[in-house]
Amino acid sequence: MRVLEDDLFPSTPGKVKIERAGSMNRQLHRCFASTSTMFLWALFLVAMTASYLSFQSFVDTSSKYFAASWGGLHWERQIRASAAPRRPPGSADGAGMSVLVTGAAGFVGTHCSLALRKRGDGVVGIDNFNSYYDPSLKKARRSLLASHGVFVVEGDINDGRLLAKLFDVVPFTHVLHLAAQAGVRYAMENPTSYVHSNIAGLVTLLEACKDADPQPAIVWASSSSVYGLNDKVPFSERDRTDQPASLYAATKKAGEEITHTYNHIYGLSITGLRFFTVYGPWGRPDMAYFSFTRNILQGKPITVYRGKNHVDLARDFTYIDDIVKGCLGSLDTAGKSTGTGGKNRGPAPYRIFNLGNTSPVTVPNLVSILEKHLRVKAKKNVIEMPGNGDVPFTHANISLARQQLGYKPTTNLDVGLKKFVKWYLSYYGYTRGSKNL
Repeated sequence: MRVLEDDLFPSTPGKVKIERAGSMNRQLHRCFASTSTMFLWALFLVAMTASYLSFQSFVDTSSKYFAASWGGLHWERQIRASAAPRRPPGSADGAGMSVLVTGAAGFVGTHCSLALRKRGDGVVGIDNFNSYYDPSLKKARRSLLASHGVFVVEGDINDGRLLAKLFDVVPFTHVLHLAAQAGVRYAMENPTSYVHSNIAGLVTLLEACKDADPQPAIVWASSSSVYGLNDKVPFSERDRTDQPASLYAATKKAGEEITHTYNHIYGLSITGLRFFTVYGPWGRPDMAYFSFTRNILQGKPITVYRGKNHVDLARDFTYIDDIVKGCLGSLDTAGKSTGTGGKNRGPAPYRIFNLGNTSPVTVPNLVSILEKHLRVKAKKNVIEMPGNGDVPFTHANISLARQQLGYKPTTNLDVGLKKFVKWYLSYYGYTRGSKNL
């Protein structure tokens, strides 16, 4: 036991206790020092992480803000200046309207915006410049509008904040809603784009309009495609429209039902216009007359569809200037909305009109007219029309528009295509014999 005790306890226990206590203190000091250092490093890392996340959030927010390309005092000044009517005092046509044009950089939107500005109305445009067809053509139209004092906001009609801001900056008297996903055949490739633009976008716009004070009167583009499989001609506004032949037609028909609902519940004044195959300068490249022109000049074959039993397809081709007259006539005769603060204060006008030419022309005749003005023979592949949503013919009854809008088309297809060809050759810099379009 003695040995064990000597081994366990040295001969100078007091000294050992002091040394042992000092050693323990040093170890504790190192431990606490190490812990403090780790704690400080942890705090530093937390602070750095928080700073990074805050900065990243700022960058993301800033990116979204700048990507939106709208807002700010300068932007608001541009909006107000563009929206201000410029009719001379005491004008026989009144003080002038302030019109928000959606799809302003589109085909019909550009022509209507120019016509409104020319007669002294205030115009602000909005367009998302999507890539359904070459955006450079839309940007060229925007430059044309800018040269005439029309400001076009780059934005989407599904952006409720943007629309609310526009109505906050300017008390628009009218909205000309022309923004839409167009085209019958493209719906088979990208169906959701039609729901996004033609239904969701329409509802977002109507929500902004019903909340606006004052509420604007709305004129919007429906389509002759709503007549679908109807075989009674000419098509009348009283005919059935419950058999659409394409998703595009279905979304436009849905639009008519949706606008009627907003008219009934919120007192919005609404006029729907069923366009019939609009064509002319600055047109859409996806349209047959446009693509035919391009391919004929390039020496490429064109595809001409034929209906059942070898019947030629026919369209009620309507020149852009005539469509513009119908749009402006609709704006001029639109009654006021009756709602306030999103509540209906009384019945408001709800109208639908056909805007066509009333003279259907077969597609082979269209090609012949293009050949004449281009002075080039087309290489044609004639095939039976596939089941892609197209209909064999369209023909407008315009008696209602004539009676209530004073609508009277004056341009036949020969004259209209001559003007289109002249613009096409100029815009694309075409010279005879060139294959580089």
